[in-house]
Amino acid sequence: MSEQVRTYGGWRRSRGMGLFGLGPAQTLTVLIAVTAVIISGSISLKALGITVVPCALLVALLLVRWDGVPLSAGITQRVRWLIGANRGYTSYRSGVMVAGEHAWQLPGVLAPTLLRSVDDAAGSYGVVYNKRLGTMTVTLRCAATSTWLADSGTAAAWVSNWAGWLANLGYLPIVSHVAITVDTAPDQGSRLADHVGRRIVPHGPASAQRVLRRLVEVSPAAAADVETRVSITFRPGASPAKPGNADEALDEISRTLPGLQDSLGSCGLTVLGRATAENLAATVRTAFDPAQRGAVARLTELDLTRWVDWETCGPVMAEEHTDRYEHDSGVSVSWAWHEAPRQNVHSDVLARLLAPGPHPKRVTLLYRPFPAGEAARIVESEVNAAAFRQAYNRAQRRDESARDLADRERAQQTAREEATGSGVGLMSLFVTTTVLDAADLGRAVADVESRADVAKIRLRRLRASQAAGFATTLPCGVCPPQLSRHFPH
Repeated sequence: MSEQVRTYGGWRRSRGMGLFGLGPAQTLTVLIAVTAVIISGSISLKALGITVVPCALLVALLLVRWDGVPLSAGITQRVRWLIGANRGYTSYRSGVMVAGEHAWQLPGVLAPTLLRSVDDAAGSYGVVYNKRLGTMTVTLRCAATSTWLADSGTAAAWVSNWAGWLANLGYLPIVSHVAITVDTAPDQGSRLADHVGRRIVPHGPASAQRVLRRLVEVSPAAAADVETRVSITFRPGASPAKPGNADEALDEISRTLPGLQDSLGSCGLTVLGRATAENLAATVRTAFDPAQRGAVARLTELDLTRWVDWETCGPVMAEEHTDRYEHDSGVSVSWAWHEAPRQNVHSDVLARLLAPGPHPKRVTLLYRPFPAGEAARIVESEVNAAAFRQAYNRAQRRDESARDLADRERAQQTAREEATGSGVGLMSLFVTTTVLDAADLGRAVADVESRADVAKIRLRRLRASQAAGFATTLPCGVCPPQLSRHFPH
């Protein structure tokens, strides 16, 4: 008898108690507009003529959608983009030729970040401190075990332990969000060439030397660099200990990290250690200047990455366009998770998306946990909202749509799982691919989007937000929902 393969599902988009897919505030706005038209029509035709056009326009902006996005949101984003472009916010220059205090800071949403090196009993590690948000991000370097090399029972245990690890974050108010990033890139051959070159004996057989050198030439086409990172962003101000300064906040983080780090071992990950300040600076440097990946890899092997500092790891030049991001030697395109898989999936559903490809690529899964005390209230409100929509359809004598039915069942399932100890949080996914030659951009975009189709997810290109999407996939603690609150313009 064949073993049954376990599947997973239950993702759903958060929906408030609104009508027509709108939120509570938007629904109230539509009702006010409709009421205003009715009242003005009861007063006079002249009053009706004055109010009907603006009210109809307002309702249309809220109800009409383009690819799932309300027209009002799209127009607002485009207006902000035009304002920012006219003010020069989409263009960045750095270096000795730029005057002022901003000559050596990172671009865009990374500008308020600082890099600190912390020493504790576990060794030295780097902390990215965001001065504007007050958050601190620590990155764990990990090696993931492929589910293709494990039996289904072991893979199911890893997924279960991972769910428990995420659920435990709800009891740690100091944790703001967690970003899991898989960074892949074709091996440029420098690391392999250096490794083999140091081991070739000068007086060895000439035929053997020719074979080794030929292998070095052809191997980069089939080899790749793969790095897995778990970046944990802390919000010291939310800690019950209430640290009074940065040193106390770092001490609180050092006490919290060991438990989170050790428990990752049961999730199919081997923690290689905490990323040092030099590792983080090198990662950011190679992201902005991918042509230097081989040179930075040599510095890493020679333990010379201490010469790569935070002030100089950013780009010399960066230009943001609505559909791409140009920076030093690379051109990047970023996407966000638009829709989760509608059906149940296997544990290796993201394997094709995460696998190395012909171009450098970073895939980041962003998880924002709800506090355990608020999780029950949140899932109950989602269940009540789904029941409200069902009652509204019944009152209107309309049949419940298949999507509304599936959404209501998933909301009820989430409430049942939360009641038995599961964690509740907001999850999103971001993908960034980079090419060295702009002529290869079309092929890189097609490669990522085809991989997303295999993974049963829908990606939307982050138009007018390419720089923010690029920064989200770096180990710097960037969270786009936070940016929308703290960087409104």
